[in-house]
Amino acid sequence: MSSSLLSDGILKFATQYSIYTGCITFSFGVIGNVLNLLVFTQLKLFRTNRCAFYITIESICNFIYQFFFISLTMLIVIYGDDATGRSLIWCKLRYILGQTFALTTFYMICFTTVDQFFSTNYRLNLRQMCTLKLGRYFAFIFICFAIIHSIALGSSFNIYPTFGCVISDHTWVQYSTYFFYPILSGFLPIIIASKFSMLAYHNVRHIVRRQLPVVRRKLDKQITAMVLMRVIAYVCLVSPYNIYRIYAVNFPTSRSVPMAYAVGRLIQSILLSINNINFVINFYLFIIFSSRFRRQVKLVLVKKCWQRWKYWCCHINNRIEPDNNIEAHNSQMESEGNL
Repeated sequence: MSSSLLSDGILKFATQYSIYTGCITFSFGVIGNVLNLLVFTQLKLFRTNRCAFYITIESICNFIYQFFFISLTMLIVIYGDDATGRSLIWCKLRYILGQTFALTTFYMICFTTVDQFFSTNYRLNLRQMCTLKLGRYFAFIFICFAIIHSIALGSSFNIYPTFGCVISDHTWVQYSTYFFYPILSGFLPIIIASKFSMLAYHNVRHIVRRQLPVVRRKLDKQITAMVLMRVIAYVCLVSPYNIYRIYAVNFPTSRSVPMAYAVGRLIQSILLSINNINFVINFYLFIIFSSRFRRQVKLVLVKKCWQRWKYWCCHINNRIEPDNNIEAHNSQMESEGNL
């Protein structure tokens, strides 16, 4: 009886932990990714920058992922679990969506580091090798690959009464164990991102010797530092959950063993919450470690978004109070001219 009560208590704690961390992650994730999108799309400095393009795609993916993850949190509130053991369609769809978002985010980080290495290289032919048009092609092709791959792997999931939603085909179990989790979503993006971020950092340290405009040098240094911190966070946050998934795929815990199942659920909840920080942390890393990025955020929020909002409000007020139309319009023009 005491063992049953303990397992029930662990399951309850795991459920509550998932709910609270899910809500907190969603709040910070939506705010951070929206601000990232505003900065990297509103400033002309970033519009033609390839690394900013990859970061923008990553932020869009992370933003959509927040709504996918909060839906899981709501299901936990309603059913006590993520409901993957209740519906076969949701069992497959949950992993298809999750893997698509994860692969896209992981490899956009890789593309960012590789591109920054080429952008900061002292050889002119290597710097000219990567273009924004080529980057768009690579991003489109990889997103298509991530979707097709996730559909193929996600379709192999099935529901079993004792294990819940798990991979049913032995071939896909072997594939997940020896390639997908350890290589494709594990060591391969980690090695690529780590290696090229360090090479880009090495290039930037010698960038003063090259004849480049000051603005370009500052931008290269800023993005390289931001990317390096992003890679460090990515490696630390994603690795534990990947290791756990390799174990869970090969040794699924049966619900007929309440204590082992409860402990497994708790470990999964903790590691998943750590993994999900990877989809949230972008903006906060950038603003902490880059003083230039902080100024850019302030510029976008104060001199762009706020001024547009203020102008829109004044425009509405002018329609309501036509007598004050000319005066309000002149005041707005003066404030914009001062910027």
